[in-house]
Amino acid sequence: MLKAKNQAFLEMNSEEAAQNMVGYYSTVMPIIRHYPVFVQFSNHKELKTDNSPNQERAQAALRALSSSHVDAAVAAPSTVLRVVVENLVYPVTLDALCQIFSKFGTVLRIIVFTKNSQFQALLQYPDGASAQAAKLSLDGQNIYNGCCTLRISFSKLTSLNVKYNNEKSRDFTRPDLPSGDSQPTLEHPAMATAFTPGIISASPYAGATHGFPPAFTIQPAVSSHYPGLTVPTLPGALASLSLPGATRLGFPPIPAGHCVLLVSNLNPERVTPHCLFILFGVYGDVMRVKILFNKKENALVQMSDGTQAQLAMSHLNGQRLHGKPLRVTLSKHSSVQLPREGHEDQGLTKDYSNSPLHRFKKPGSKNYSNIFPPSATLHLSNIPPSVVEDDLKMLFSSSGAMVKAFKFFQKDHKMALIQMGTVEEAIESLIEFHNHDLGENHHLRVSFSKSSI
Repeated sequence: MLKAKNQAFLEMNSEEAAQNMVGYYSTVMPIIRHYPVFVQFSNHKELKTDNSPNQERAQAALRALSSSHVDAAVAAPSTVLRVVVENLVYPVTLDALCQIFSKFGTVLRIIVFTKNSQFQALLQYPDGASAQAAKLSLDGQNIYNGCCTLRISFSKLTSLNVKYNNEKSRDFTRPDLPSGDSQPTLEHPAMATAFTPGIISASPYAGATHGFPPAFTIQPAVSSHYPGLTVPTLPGALASLSLPGATRLGFPPIPAGHCVLLVSNLNPERVTPHCLFILFGVYGDVMRVKILFNKKENALVQMSDGTQAQLAMSHLNGQRLHGKPLRVTLSKHSSVQLPREGHEDQGLTKDYSNSPLHRFKKPGSKNYSNIFPPSATLHLSNIPPSVVEDDLKMLFSSSGAMVKAFKFFQKDHKMALIQMGTVEEAIESLIEFHNHDLGENHHLRVSFSKSSI
């Protein structure tokens, strides 16, 4: 042990074992007490130890490890982990969990589901040692500061049977599996009792993939063993939006308090505070909007917190609205000031803090799992039974936009997909028709879809 240099030498019982170890940890980052460890060959051919306290402790650890291998052969831990995410304030996806858990070994299979109003996952490693390392390191950790806490236990299952590769289930050893309908098939008898009808959402739009550039890259062992399918890099909700409490999971913090966005290059003839409220409200709860009086191509949008501001900025910067690409950056302002009493600003400043149209008022709302980048395909919901396909096509084409395709959900005609001619048309249609009154006390809900028709 070279404590002053934060280094150590480890002599294996054979050169082959050393090569296997270095080879394995070139694809899987080892973590010891939440710190990454780098493994490489030494120039030394043999270690010579002395009787110093440090060396005695190291030898004791090696003896304990050797005996633990004997014990493990008798009662090895399960290779399947059960993961419960408590206090789910922000979205957590299958891809994000894969990225987190692949730091400790090859993730073979994973299933995510909701049971008893809790977001949960079953995750299988090839060996019990990887599962145990993941449990020891991650149990009790917060993905975000103060929320999305991981509770990890060993499952009684010995293996997971996955039939589909999609947002709800994944088998990295079988890249040939179909995508199915996002509802994993659970054939193991013990698993069948763990789920009841309706527990697992069949919606293919659950799970937010935010499209942020990854803050770091892990080279998971999956790709080397199963080249047909790789673990994706960490989505932005966990990579770019990680808060200080999450740094122990290896995610960098973002500046706190930046909840006001500066939106520039607007079309002043077409854009109103309500327009920005609806659009930015897809990615968080908008508190206030102010179009600048002397520079109406610019506006300030105050989100409810910095995480939502980052999310909106990432998705909307560069998107076209009424013929002009939006420029979205963090503002130096900490809040949007309302006009003083008696001062008229021509309705350019609006307070939406008590708006009933906020999508994220309720912690753990399903809307957190339905956040996607702008796309030409929109997801429609809350459609009354009397409204048919032609009604919705006519509504969305009434603004002059082109409707390219339409499809009701097979199992639920309260929801549908509608594909517009361009992403810009879809953005403008969302702004115009979200909360549109369809009659029968039904107001249309519109969001961006991950899928196309």
